[in-house]
Amino acid sequence: MAEEFASLIERGEAARHAGDFAQADAAYEAALAQRPDNAPVLAAFGLSLLAQGRYAEGWPLYEARRRFQPLLIDRAGIPEWQGEDLAGKSIMIWPEQGLGDEIQMARYVSLLKARGATVVLVCSPPLGRLFFRSLGVNVAALADKAQLPTTDFHVRNFSLPARFGTTLQTIPPAPYLRAPSEPRTGGVGFVWRGGADHPNDAGRSLPSPAILAPLADRARLVDLQDPVGDFLDTAARVQALDLVVTVDTAMAHLCGALGVPCWVMLSAHRTDWRWLTGRADSPWYPSLRLFRQTAPGDWAGVVAQMAAALPGVSPASPVPPAPSAT
Repeated sequence: MAEEFASLIERGEAARHAGDFAQADAAYEAALAQRPDNAPVLAAFGLSLLAQGRYAEGWPLYEARRRFQPLLIDRAGIPEWQGEDLAGKSIMIWPEQGLGDEIQMARYVSLLKARGATVVLVCSPPLGRLFFRSLGVNVAALADKAQLPTTDFHVRNFSLPARFGTTLQTIPPAPYLRAPSEPRTGGVGFVWRGGADHPNDAGRSLPSPAILAPLADRARLVDLQDPVGDFLDTAARVQALDLVVTVDTAMAHLCGALGVPCWVMLSAHRTDWRWLTGRADSPWYPSLRLFRQTAPGDWAGVVAQMAAALPGVSPASPVPPAPSAT
């Protein structure tokens, strides 16, 4: 039985990473028939449903990750918020996963404040100034754990969609971040790789920035790969551009949260759940346009799609909008 269970998990993961969600869901359901309370399978099934836009079903299952992904805040003795009344209460948002994930979930600050809460947003240090300026909340740097305040509640940032019952139609809107204005420079910024510690960085990153060469024939390219300063500095810089082209990394979230036009290059294998399937737009970020591989590893094809959509970008030549999904 154990071998059969392991085989089902392997089949489910392989199918989900390949984008075959019908096969993935069938495998996860069969595995859960054997072990209904298996937290990793429940969470993986949740991610499969989220990738299909089935948020009402997916968020509750994804909550199972809390049982096998412990965080420092879990040992702090602060109750986890389950939806209780927040009027006159304080709540600490605790980060999970990467910088882009922190940016994506920061949109929920406004919903918590609307319920009367005093919000403390714990974040990675490079995001501190940007969040403080944009969101009007207390910001605590994750590196300074000794100085974290005591609050009435805490909540993991990726539990917020479940707590608010988020669907595709009720995603808190973007933009919600802002940065100081700088003189407009124009041009197309680019980021060609993500952080090496990401489990799928080899799949989501370009093998070389030279692949982007066809874009240089149509626009002035600006290298954003190695940022100077923190995210507030980077935010001010990208706001001065016409467009940013990036792989699936924190830059996509930053641009989307600022409302900056951004084209995101997506791999065909292990596409992240938040970009859904078969769409050129994102309900999370209206300023983003998605360019997807048609076959794993075919970055040249993605760049060709972008080059064809980029007739020549300058301050006087606006970026073409993304087509709406039907």
